[in-house]
Amino acid sequence: MSSTVIYTHPICLEHDTGEFHPECADRLRAIGHILDREEFMYVPREEAPKATLAQILRAHTQDHYDQVMDSIPAEGSVELDGDTFVSPRSGEAALHSAGAAIAAVDEVATGRSRNAFCATRPPGHHAERNAIMGFCLFSNAAIAALHARDQHGFKRVAVVDFDVHHGNGTQDVLWNEPGTFYASSHQDDAFPYTGKVEEVGPPGGCTVVNVPLPAGTASNVFRAAYTDIILPKLEAFAPDFLIISAGFDAHAADPMAHLRLQVADFEWLTQKLLGIARTHAQRRVVSVLEGGYETRALAACVAAHLRVLMEG
Repeated sequence: MSSTVIYTHPICLEHDTGEFHPECADRLRAIGHILDREEFMYVPREEAPKATLAQILRAHTQDHYDQVMDSIPAEGSVELDGDTFVSPRSGEAALHSAGAAIAAVDEVATGRSRNAFCATRPPGHHAERNAIMGFCLFSNAAIAALHARDQHGFKRVAVVDFDVHHGNGTQDVLWNEPGTFYASSHQDDAFPYTGKVEEVGPPGGCTVVNVPLPAGTASNVFRAAYTDIILPKLEAFAPDFLIISAGFDAHAADPMAHLRLQVADFEWLTQKLLGIARTHAQRRVVSVLEGGYETRALAACVAAHLRVLMEG
């Protein structure tokens, strides 16, 4: 068994969002440069397959799938909303991005690796069951969670999302799904303006824990939010499979919001999450890349995240 495997696909570089768009291919190129370092060169790499229609439909409606795929232009680019653009290879990239999360679940669920990291784009946590939003086409982490539950029979599947923006899409997809847990720390009063404390999930559905943080939040408040609120509730849920929505845009250098985290905070949280996975989930963790738009900070955070994953 390997400790960690990385899933990616070259087509994710061909999802062209246009000049000056923050969610650009340079994000993956920066991660690729990190992965070329000697410390990571022996980590197994796998080419992400495409998700099937049936796998997408666990999380989305047929109308949503059709909307995404029918919007892909033969040439040039199309603006789907004020933030989300697609180009000729975007549909394939989105299917491989979702497929990476699914294949990573298969890899970890069958015991071939203890954990996996998906270095793909477009991200997914803003894509709702029937809506494209915020750079996201398909809800990759939610698709992975439902695959873990429905295909592999896990009873308590958790998603923890530390992106600076609330994962409204993940929450929307999982809201009525029994045996699921969704926790998010995110900047309060920032896009997409969801994720309030009172959004706790319906009876018999997803257990939802939202911790909005004020702009300017630094390490001490962030760590206290997890120590006092999210980690105890995750521990009580006792997940048998853990998925991480790994957005690194809460870093102080990131231009997309106003939290003040440092690389060490993401390292600390990854260690805490893996500790709970060791206790309850036989170390089963799949991490899916979400945000992170200052490429040097993104690369440094991913490197720290991967080092902890490699320790298992």
